[in-house]
Amino acid sequence: MLCLLMFCSFAVGSASISLPETLRAITDFDPSNTEHLLVHELRIPRTFLAILVGAGLGLAGALMQSLTRNPLAEPGLLGVNSGAAFAVALAITFGVIQPAVLMLFAFAGAGASSIAVFILGQRSTRGNDLSRMVLAGAGLSVMLAAATTILIIGGTSQNQSKYASWATGSLQGRGYDVLPTTLVVILVGSVLALGMSRTLDALALGEDSAKALGINSQRAWILGLLGIVLLSGAATAAAGPISFIGLAAPHAARMLVGAGHQRLLPLSMALGALALLIADILGRVVVIPDEVGAGAMSALIGAPLFILLARRMLKAGS
Repeated sequence: MLCLLMFCSFAVGSASISLPETLRAITDFDPSNTEHLLVHELRIPRTFLAILVGAGLGLAGALMQSLTRNPLAEPGLLGVNSGAAFAVALAITFGVIQPAVLMLFAFAGAGASSIAVFILGQRSTRGNDLSRMVLAGAGLSVMLAAATTILIIGGTSQNQSKYASWATGSLQGRGYDVLPTTLVVILVGSVLALGMSRTLDALALGEDSAKALGINSQRAWILGLLGIVLLSGAATAAAGPISFIGLAAPHAARMLVGAGHQRLLPLSMALGALALLIADILGRVVVIPDEVGAGAMSALIGAPLFILLARRMLKAGS
């Protein structure tokens, strides 16, 4: 399905390209052909970026839900979205317009806010307290959202337009300038997260059982936080705040393969990539010649579907 959707993504957009011509653009590139240039310069990097961002968010969501043992947890719980949004608003206020530089600001903001939530969620004697961490994330998110609003409302209309383009979770205009950095960071975060599968299986039994199995829960939290920051920070920095994928992809994966993390984590990546690519393709065609951001489209499509799946799970459980 992912390969088929990739090919559709190369062909679909405000300027539709026939499937045979899309295939020729890939196999027999002609730099003098505008359709071939459109595929190579815009749609190919956009497609791969959607796959990377979706995979990163899906894996970060699965990691977050496993660490917190909270089925409603997603990367935004650590203040990732709000920290990235504030950093981007700050950068735009100072006149930064290059996507690659905005990405660096967003990544720094996401990382700083996540670390702050982690520190605020600690107890001196028992390590991390889940309720304290949730409250710290919620409080920090509200504070940063207020500061972001002040920066944007007090800025020029041009700055407001630039921020709105990023805040809708749009992949439009993202290309080769942000793709390499996103690839490297998400690759590192994926290796770190996938390597924690056995640790997460042990933590699912409870902290006492995990300790008896030789698992250092504090070390696991630090490694997990680093993985979440790398994955969701890079994804949010590259494409803007996309909140639904990290929540739903792990649940869908859990329905298919169960709770074992050796299968759950990679499938969450695949389903996250699939979901965001579908949202991006649909966002290009629903209001041609304009676009709907992939973040907004994923929420519009995914939220009702997620509610339906949750209802079916409840009925099955009863």
